[in-house]
Amino acid sequence: MDLLGALKVLVRVTETGSFSAVARERELTQAAVAKQISQLEEHFGVRLFHRTTRKLSLTDDGRMLLDLTRPVLDGVEGIEASLGRQSASPVGLVRVGVSVTASHFLTERLPSLLADNPGLKVELVASDRFGDMVEDRLDLALRIGEITDASLVQRRCGIFPRVVVAAASYIDRYGKPTTPADLASHTCIVLDVGPDSDVWTFVTPEGPKGFRVSGGFLANDARAVHRAAHRGYGIAFLGLLEVLDDLRSGELVRLLSEFPAPLLPVSLVYSSRRHLAPRTRLVLEFVLEQVREAQALIQAASHETRSSTVAPIL
Repeated sequence: MDLLGALKVLVRVTETGSFSAVARERELTQAAVAKQISQLEEHFGVRLFHRTTRKLSLTDDGRMLLDLTRPVLDGVEGIEASLGRQSASPVGLVRVGVSVTASHFLTERLPSLLADNPGLKVELVASDRFGDMVEDRLDLALRIGEITDASLVQRRCGIFPRVVVAAASYIDRYGKPTTPADLASHTCIVLDVGPDSDVWTFVTPEGPKGFRVSGGFLANDARAVHRAAHRGYGIAFLGLLEVLDDLRSGELVRLLSEFPAPLLPVSLVYSSRRHLAPRTRLVLEFVLEQVREAQALIQAASHETRSSTVAPIL
């Protein structure tokens, strides 16, 4: 038995929750994957998984072996990377957690990375509610806001504000608000993420100030808010990174740019491990570069706006 290879299979089966997914990923039969798990069980003399027709879960012994295996595999990957024995073209799956609307930003850019690395696979796990990265089997996550989990390693990508946006069709019918207070007389689309979700904060001459908004449509899914804004229903308040491509294409128009919202950090985070797999590091550096390029584009556009009388696009 290839013990190291079987341990890698154990980790991937746990992360994917499926023998068939690992079989597809490694271009093996499902029976071959199951055989490697059986060989591990026989080698260590323990049962590793509870198996039902619908669910696969680790036993206590399986969890213990997994916890002992991860640092071993991290160490092996670190040795391979240090000695230059890794393939020039990283292979395998990288799962990236991202907010629903920010997934559009990465979707537009990831094909170039995948075209250059045909053995690489990237799965975007889109959600506006983030849980535990290990339980969610995430290799990386793009997070907007302050990171308070001390167990995560973070790489700061940039700082972006939320912006007020609407479709041109809405503006043609109802006009533009000229101050945050004007939002009270407009239809606003509220992203419901908790208490005071309907209070939008802006930097005014008197300092940060909250303004309560209202409208007939609210959702706990940023994608729904984003889509409603596209359809011209009302005015939305979303992260600039999330609507950057819409603003550049003209599908959405930025409003109240002279009243910026407080800045929010954007970071890439991953579980605290000594070494990252080369495929994960490749995706990390790519996303980091894309977000930083977006930050530079926004800063350049802001500089041009300040030196002209043209209404800002970004």
